[in-house]
Amino acid sequence: MVDWNKTLVLGHRGYSAKYPENTLLAFKKAIEAGADGVELDVWLTEDGEVVVIHDETVDRTSNGSGRVKEMTLEELKSLDFGSGERIPTLEEVFEALPEDAIINVELKDVEAAKKAAEIIGNNNPERVIISSFIIDALQEYRKYDKETRMGLLIDREEVLSRLPALIGELSLWSVNPPIDAMTILGVEKTVGALQMAKKAGLKVILWPLNDESYYANDNLVRLGGLFDVVIVNDVERMLSYLWNLGLR
Repeated sequence: MVDWNKTLVLGHRGYSAKYPENTLLAFKKAIEAGADGVELDVWLTEDGEVVVIHDETVDRTSNGSGRVKEMTLEELKSLDFGSGERIPTLEEVFEALPEDAIINVELKDVEAAKKAAEIIGNNNPERVIISSFIIDALQEYRKYDKETRMGLLIDREEVLSRLPALIGELSLWSVNPPIDAMTILGVEKTVGALQMAKKAGLKVILWPLNDESYYANDNLVRLGGLFDVVIVNDVERMLSYLWNLGLR
């Protein structure tokens, strides 16, 4: 069982600081390193399979090129995503990781919502967090799954004004801002926004544009414990850091 009350560490696209992102290798290595789970991204293929990849195309992360949604699973599986790793399906990730590993599924594609909900429903949804920047994708997902934990990813300040309405509409569990907001908004404004989220009963999940933002100027310390989950590229570095802060 997942202990949701401790400060949790998730590997960002797996242990992506050391292994090819969004691959089974990166996910397994994150868990082996001590992470509580992993964060990953999903798209729907041309033939209706849910695959784990961040970008709209395979160009950056594989030896091929093309749009994920215009390729079949077989075509995608023929590509090398680094170290001989093949693109995983969402089902394969569930099969590969321990039962108590958290899986944060970020919806990159509204059309992937229905199939993702079906897969998650068959694979212990208690350990899953659904997230997205795309509000339409979260709304679509909720049509098929009313219960699974859901977080709203924040990438711009104006989204915060919609938060009060979305908390109820989506039954939000968390708000997921970037740690990098501290350098953009400043400490005081960031702390204020997180305090508001906490008062609304939300968990706070932090994610990085750059892992260094966690450590620069002791940003994480300055948040004063106003976070519940930390998503990182370098799992071992963060676990060691949190242990030294007495948070692990």
